[in-house]
Amino acid sequence: IGDVVLSSPAIKAVRNAYPDSHIAVLVRPYARGVVDGNPYIDEVITYDKSGKEKSLFGKIKFIASLRNKKFNLAIILHPKNSSHIITYLAGIPKRLGYNKKLGIFLTKKIPHTKQYGLKHEIDNSLDLLRYIGIESSDRSLHVPVNRSSEEKISGLFDKNGISQNDFVITIHPAASCLSRRWALERFAKVSDLLAEKYGARIIIISGSGNDKIMGDKVAELMESDPLNLAGKTSIPDIVSILIRSKLLISNDSGPVHISCALGTPVISIFGRKDRGISPERWGPVGKKDIVLHKDVGCEICLAHNCRIGFKCLDAISVEDVLWAAEQILNPC
Repeated sequence: IGDVVLSSPAIKAVRNAYPDSHIAVLVRPYARGVVDGNPYIDEVITYDKSGKEKSLFGKIKFIASLRNKKFNLAIILHPKNSSHIITYLAGIPKRLGYNKKLGIFLTKKIPHTKQYGLKHEIDNSLDLLRYIGIESSDRSLHVPVNRSSEEKISGLFDKNGISQNDFVITIHPAASCLSRRWALERFAKVSDLLAEKYGARIIIISGSGNDKIMGDKVAELMESDPLNLAGKTSIPDIVSILIRSKLLISNDSGPVHISCALGTPVISIFGRKDRGISPERWGPVGKKDIVLHKDVGCEICLAHNCRIGFKCLDAISVEDVLWAAEQILNPC
C-alpha cells in the first residue's frame, strides 16, 4: 500500500506529460482503494494472483485481456518477475523498468540501485520517468477521498461520541515484519498518556488477520477507552479517519504515507539500519513528520533475521514518542 501511495507523484507526472493519453494502473486487489478515484488515472486494473489469477488458466485469461487493451507503454516502478513477464506476454511494445527480477523482458532497463537507499522512493520513481523524457519535481502525494467512507466514518464517530471538535490521535501498531514492530505495550502506554494529557480520543487502526490481533492487544492493554477499529476498516475508511486526526503514530507501514498525503502529521517508528529499508528511502515526507530511528551499533542489519532481539526498536522509548508528539502538537 505504501509503495502505491509513493507512486502517486509519478502517476501525476505521466498525466501531465501525456494529458490526452489513457492511463491505467495495475495493482493488487488490496491496494485498489489507494487509487480508485485518483483524477490522474483513467482505469484501475487489479491482478489477483492469490485468487482468480492464481491458476494457469486465470493467468492466461488475464494476460489476454491485457493484450486486448493494446497499451503502448508499460512503466514498472517496482520490479517483480510477474510484472515483467505479464507485460511482455501482453504484447506491450515498450516496457520501462529496472534491470532486476527478469529485467530481460524489458525493452528499456535501467540499473537497480534502490537497495543502497541513496534516494527516497518518491525520487526513485520520478527519476525512472526521466529515461523516457518526463521531468517532474512535484513530490506531493495523493490519495482519493471516498464519499461512502466519509459518511461511514462520520456516522461511526457520531455513534461513539466523537465530535468534530474532539482531539483525535490515531494509532497503527501493526506491520508486516517483526523488524518493523514497536512493542505493543509501549503503544498502549503512549496512547494512555496522550489521552490523559490532551484529552485525546484514541483510534486504533490495522488490517485484518495478524494485524487485527496486534490492534486488539493494544486496546486490551490500554487503561483508557479507545475506539478500536482494528481489522474493521478499508483503505478509504482509513483515509477518512486520518483526515479527522491530529496525529498518527505508526510503525513503518502504509498508513504513514496515506497520512502524509492528507497532511496529517506522523510519528513514524523505524527499526533496521540497512539503507535500502531505512527512513532515507521509506520515511514520511510531511513538514511536521518525525522519524524515530536509533543506531545501536550493528555493522550489518539482518532485518527480520535479527539475532539481538531488535535492539534498535527496543531503544525507542515511550518518552521518545511523547517528546515527538509534543514537538508536533505544541511547537514553540
